[in-house]
Amino acid sequence: MENIRRVAALGFFDGVHLGHQALMRKAREQAERLNARPSVITFDAHPDTFVHGVEVPLLTSMSGRKELIARAGGIDDVILLHFDRHFMQTPWEDFIRSVVDGMGAVHLVMGRDFCCGWRGEGKAERIAAWCRENGVGCDIVEQVKLDGTVVSSTHIRSLVAAGDMEQAARFLGHPYSVSDHVIHGYERGRRMGIPTINFPIPPDVIQPRHGVYATCAWLPDGPRPAVTNVGVRPTFEGDNAVTVETNLLDYSGQLYGASVRVDFLAFLRDEVRFPSQQELAAQIRRDIDGARDYFARRERR
Repeated sequence: MENIRRVAALGFFDGVHLGHQALMRKAREQAERLNARPSVITFDAHPDTFVHGVEVPLLTSMSGRKELIARAGGIDDVILLHFDRHFMQTPWEDFIRSVVDGMGAVHLVMGRDFCCGWRGEGKAERIAAWCRENGVGCDIVEQVKLDGTVVSSTHIRSLVAAGDMEQAARFLGHPYSVSDHVIHGYERGRRMGIPTINFPIPPDVIQPRHGVYATCAWLPDGPRPAVTNVGVRPTFEGDNAVTVETNLLDYSGQLYGASVRVDFLAFLRDEVRFPSQQELAAQIRRDIDGARDYFARRERR
């Protein structure tokens, strides 16, 4: 057993929004006070998938979530627990005891709405009482609100699905993003003189509103302004898979296999079907101009 003292923030952390960041900020503060390691304890599957039998389209993939926890929350120590039906039926006291005894947690941090264990019986106040009885520190962090609205992954998912990336960024505290390794596409953009980098949207991740966005692509050598299409390429027959296709402004280079993150900044237009590839190419060039205008306005703010 590793001999590590942890201050553990508990939750699912989908999107790593402002509320999650408040939990991690408290965990870092308490870890510094206690000379312990700030940690996040989270799960590989959304509990609602098993508790309510509902597939939850996530804001971020698991790898993306761990990267965001480090980038937006400042915590590198992420413990990923496997959530399944057996785990769902674990008594809440057993779960908390495993966090304390098995993972070295000397202090717990959770949101007011956190619950765990069979039938969700491990509510935050009940866990706090258990901690007091067992000599473990505990903080319950109140909900974060923005413009009177509770910051939640559910609300942010609705913004992303509507393509409202500017509002989503306000509630997240950072731009909504997708990331993956660049794959080979059909190279249609290259043949039209408008090359793109491509990667699929993972099946468990929410699909943003299909259309064209002004984006920022984070390449191995840094950020690049870009324009991105999310959708199924309706101009071409037979395409069904949803992909992210990004044209990097004023960039030339080969990025196949590279890990790239695309930050979505603003919605430009819906995805539509064009009568010909020539008309599609003309529209893409107008989209590139639209993205340039967006970045020019952004710089003047």
